[in-house]
Amino acid sequence: MRFMMFMIPAIYQGGNDAKLGESFAPDPEMMARMMEFNKELADSGALISLDGLHPRSKGARVSFKTGTPAVTDGPYVETKEVVGGYWIINVASKADAIGVACRCPAQEGDVIEIRQIFEMSDFPPEAQAKYIRSLHPGA
Repeated sequence: MRFMMFMIPAIYQGGNDAKLGESFAPDPEMMARMMEFNKELADSGALISLDGLHPRSKGARVSFKTGTPAVTDGPYVETKEVVGGYWIINVASKADAIGVACRCPAQEGDVIEIRQIFEMSDFPPEAQAKYIRSLHPGA
């Protein structure tokens, strides 16, 4: 089963990241601990992908409140929790994914949200067939 784990760092929560500035970089000691954790995930064969994300002050948001895209440059005042990075892992169960998240060298106040990724087999057979036909229209 594939799971996405979202890291929601305390420093990014509640608008704090607006104070991070252009030269913000994570603490080198924390990065070393996180890199060791990531290496353990890779060595175990569970890691599919991972990346860290810049603070929201460097991003943009596209919303569709009226059905038309509206672009807002960061930071976004209305956002309370901001993803700072993610892992995609392949483990046997949700309990295993929770176990992985519990081993993360997170800092006080950080949050990791775990969400299972849909597999094709999660959809009804007719939806699967329609999807396959869309990929291969002449087949």
